[in-house]
Amino acid sequence: MDLPMVIEIVDTEEKVKTFLPFLDEMMGGGLVTLEKIKVIHYRDGSKSDAELA
Repeated sequence: MDLPMVIEIVDTEEKVKTFLPFLDEMMGGGLVTLEKIKVIHYRDGSKSDAELA
């Protein structure tokens, strides 16, 4: 079946840009969006904020 698929990757801008050439080889077609995000990471009852691009 040809169903839509969404894969989300959260990492630093540098690591995502390094990965893009490999993704280009794997994809036959589709869309890639790059967005700056704010991540709130909950762990052991506490939280920490990290901004990633």
